[in-house]
Amino acid sequence: MRKFNIRKVLDGLTAVSSAASASSSAQQQQAGNRETEIQETLQSEHFQLCKTVRHGFPYQPSALAFDPVQKILAIGTQTGALRLFGRPGVECYCQHDSGAAVIQLQFLINEGALVSALADDTLHLWNLRQKRPAILHSLKFNRERITFCHLPFQSKWLYVGTERGNIHIVNVESFTLSGYVIMWNKAIELSSKSHPGPIVHISDNPMDEGKLLIGFESGTVVLWDLKSKKADYRYTHDEAIHSVAWHHEGKQFICSHSDGTLTIWNVKSPTKPFQTITPHGKQLKDGKKPEPCKPILKVEYKTTRAGEPFIILSGGLSYDTVGRRPCLTVMHGKSTAVLEMDYSIVDFLTLCETPYPNDFQEPYAVVVLLEKDLVLIDLAQNGYPIFENPYPLTIHESPVTCCEYFADCPVDLIPALYSVGARQKRQGYSKKEWPISGGNWGLITQSYPEIIITGHADGSIKFWDASAITLQVLYKLKTAKVFEKSRNKDDRPNTDIVDEDPYAIQIISWCPESRMLCIAGVSAHVIIYRFSKQEVTTEVIPMLEVRLLYEINDIESPDGEQVPPLPTPGTGSNPQSIVPQSHPSTSSSSSDGLRDNVPCLKVKNSPLKQSPGYQIELVIQLVWVSGEPPQQITSLAVNSAYGLVVFGNCNGIAMVDYLQKTVLLNLGTIELYGSNDPYRREPRSPRKSRQPSGGMLTVASCMCGLSNLYSESVKKLRTSYITGLCDINEGTTVPEDRCKSPTSDVKDNSFSRSRSSSVTSIDKESREAISALHFCETFTRKNDTSPSPCLWVGTTLGTVLVIVLNLPPGGEQRLLQPVIVSPSGTILRLKGAILRMAFLDTTGSLVPPAHEPWREHNVPEDKDEKDKSKKRRPVSVSPSSSQEISENQYAVICSEKQAKVISLPSQNCLYKQNITETSFVLRGDIVSLSNSICLACFCANGHIMTFSLPSLRPLLDVYYLPLTNMRIARTFCFTNNGQALYLVSPTEIQRLTYSQETCENLQEMLGELFTPVETPEAPNRGFFKGLFGGGAQSLDREELFGESASGKASRSLAQHIPGPGGIEGVKGAASGVVGELARARLALDERGQKLGELEEKTAAMLYSADSFSKHAHEMMLKYKDKKWYQF
Repeated sequence: MRKFNIRKVLDGLTAVSSAASASSSAQQQQAGNRETEIQETLQSEHFQLCKTVRHGFPYQPSALAFDPVQKILAIGTQTGALRLFGRPGVECYCQHDSGAAVIQLQFLINEGALVSALADDTLHLWNLRQKRPAILHSLKFNRERITFCHLPFQSKWLYVGTERGNIHIVNVESFTLSGYVIMWNKAIELSSKSHPGPIVHISDNPMDEGKLLIGFESGTVVLWDLKSKKADYRYTHDEAIHSVAWHHEGKQFICSHSDGTLTIWNVKSPTKPFQTITPHGKQLKDGKKPEPCKPILKVEYKTTRAGEPFIILSGGLSYDTVGRRPCLTVMHGKSTAVLEMDYSIVDFLTLCETPYPNDFQEPYAVVVLLEKDLVLIDLAQNGYPIFENPYPLTIHESPVTCCEYFADCPVDLIPALYSVGARQKRQGYSKKEWPISGGNWGLITQSYPEIIITGHADGSIKFWDASAITLQVLYKLKTAKVFEKSRNKDDRPNTDIVDEDPYAIQIISWCPESRMLCIAGVSAHVIIYRFSKQEVTTEVIPMLEVRLLYEINDIESPDGEQVPPLPTPGTGSNPQSIVPQSHPSTSSSSSDGLRDNVPCLKVKNSPLKQSPGYQIELVIQLVWVSGEPPQQITSLAVNSAYGLVVFGNCNGIAMVDYLQKTVLLNLGTIELYGSNDPYRREPRSPRKSRQPSGGMLTVASCMCGLSNLYSESVKKLRTSYITGLCDINEGTTVPEDRCKSPTSDVKDNSFSRSRSSSVTSIDKESREAISALHFCETFTRKNDTSPSPCLWVGTTLGTVLVIVLNLPPGGEQRLLQPVIVSPSGTILRLKGAILRMAFLDTTGSLVPPAHEPWREHNVPEDKDEKDKSKKRRPVSVSPSSSQEISENQYAVICSEKQAKVISLPSQNCLYKQNITETSFVLRGDIVSLSNSICLACFCANGHIMTFSLPSLRPLLDVYYLPLTNMRIARTFCFTNNGQALYLVSPTEIQRLTYSQETCENLQEMLGELFTPVETPEAPNRGFFKGLFGGGAQSLDREELFGESASGKASRSLAQHIPGPGGIEGVKGAASGVVGELARARLALDERGQKLGELEEKTAAMLYSADSFSKHAHEMMLKYKDKKWYQF
């Protein structure tokens, strides 16, 4: 044994990560010449890393805008992100480099451009006429803080209001400041002694562009005449203003106030409001004022030709409505509708038929941006129904706790999941088409099906169609419905080991070919599901209870699988029965009153109606042992060909035959080794380290609840927002495979303060969790001549053990004869916890695990089918099964620190690659790419790496993303064809590719936001309005705000920053089908741009000379008649 350890140390010292050393060491091996037969086709040029698309609801939204002609919606966030939505399937994500919060967005309507205002007082102009929008210009304000912006329709002059109460004007074409400034002290009355506060509103009169309405926070509103540069009217109110909106005729406007009132003003009557409304105030008798209400944060005033105008507002509820949900109020004529929302309202916009502010607005919908949702309300239908949202914005409906990604699935899977998911859709939506319909889809160059599965904190599982860089929910499965819900806190004897979310999903194991699904939950429960298109009612839910211990007082013999497999006395039931009468006892306790033999959750004992889709095959629960709760499951695997499911934790491993509903294997981790245990450890009974407090401290520490996976601050804000799976408590006894590395203990110790471990550090180190499980058909021992079904087990201490499976014949015999399980004695060692295992055949092709094809289980089989099933044996579909017996296989094993390729059956290590010395691998996957196989790894230091197989040559090593929180670690996954994803925020999935081919095709696959659309005609002024005046008054803003009239702005006020999205952005767009044409146009554009720059420079020089001449003439006139002593 010592010799083995010394050799291991030497291996570690001499390992070099270069491919040259790996191949030279391989030549010293017994079978070193065999690998030369495998031609590796993957080279470094096949790999390139880039982000593809981001799905989900924008995290922490802060701003909203809509282009009524292009029909595009924009959402800005508190982290500086920008999400643009067109028709379903057309989405785009952009990011401001500063990461500052977006406070306002303004479309240049039908121009393919957008202005964003950020909390760091910068303005940015985005070019939307390219598939990946880019910033054309930026303007950074130095002395004043931006509070409000307004860009009139078809104008190039942007009004920018500031915290000081001033208004500056920006030319959006050149992104330069005009010399024209409206100063706060000129706008308000001279007699006013106090500052009016920041600008909260700017808009021009719909009928007269020369009149600007300015709202100050304190309650003052000013109508400013742009030409005469003075205030026409001033409207003062006692209450602070939150928003202002015009009536389209320009004779009235409405203000919303902090006391829950609305004031309607006639433009020419500034002394008092025409009308004051308190929408949610209780009308008191004796003519007294209504009681004050909460502030009305926003109001919109929209007119219709045929009826009364709409007044739509958010907020304004009375203070006595404690606990009432946020509301949007729609006032139309005499009716007032209060629409309750699930989350607080960030912003809303009314969608209207016309972009012209001086025409009847004809509102048809309201877009409401909530903290965690986007809602569209149909204003044209009675009852104001909502539109069915086609975007994939419900990823976070319950926080995501894990996810898996499957590319190149069987083609019949997505239609099957869609057909059962279609029955789950809610009713009562608006009958109309989704109104955000801009943009065009990209070309579909990827034809293979992709599925994403997300597991959630409430126990639900969602299947998503992720084909061709889109995302659409297919089907939702609620795993919690199999358990009894606790009605109150007193009725929670079993789930108190988890603070919250006892049904949360931790691990998903899915076989796409057979459609078998297996999940492991946070309460140490495993559920196996079969897919069926038929509805069934299950009278008694099949259930097993497993008592998994960490003690070696009663070691079974290796062949002890034939006897009842729960070796500890006092088991409340025989778990080998299907339990037809009743469920096992859930209330037994040991002699000293401690909880014993009790599962964490109680399975329903009433009949369960199961809809088409995934239906329960078996529920397995780990039970309490002598006052100690079961440890969380750390690894899980299911195999449809063998009819087996296996799972492990830091106590040991259990294998269950889900066809016969029996436990085949129930061993502590140490027992797996038998006499070959390389570690010196003390046997431990749970009783030895129990605390005097009746086990409650042990409860808190051993069962690391999902609440540990949330950060402390988030737990406090649980009711308002859950940020998903963020943090993992490193102080627990669960040495989780992705968190056990030495660096993570230091990194995450701040998360462990909520729990104190009851297990000593020595005992914790001796705990060895099961971290990887892989069913396969391969050589189990060195002297094997043919492959056989087996299970490979990887542990957190870097050990790989092999368990042999002796399966009975198929058909009826499979249900009658027992499966024989025995350890093989094979032990392999690597540095770090084992993460992933796979097998290659002699040609270097991946050997997939054996599987049964899917068939409908709830329909009786005919005679031919029965005969076929009798003959059906669970065999691997690998190419190697048809090879000669003497030919070998290759085992690929990836741990947190290194990867090894081992020749089978000789068990010689052919190749070894030390992946990282200073960090650790979080996720490793063996994936197919370009008709070949590679190992893809994501390290905690942010590097994404790929290695060729079997030689483990490094092919890609890119620094991509540092591990900022454990949500990324828990959700990062690679899949075939160069695809990968992770949860970038609690509400969003980020997809990326490491394939050069996908990166090249991405430009064509992305949708186009901007499409050429005719701007609607301006409203007809009418004969009499044209004859006698009236109608909309236009304004030559260039004459007012241009440099010739207003002069230059102060250079120190704002700094212009040219953006990267000018000609370069057009170059990016000039690829694909119309590439040549675009390049020709690009050359002309470049030439035109250069000519334009030359013209501008010439004009600037002329202007400079002219102004110098002018100043010289003025100086001469000024001093012409003065004597020398007057200078």
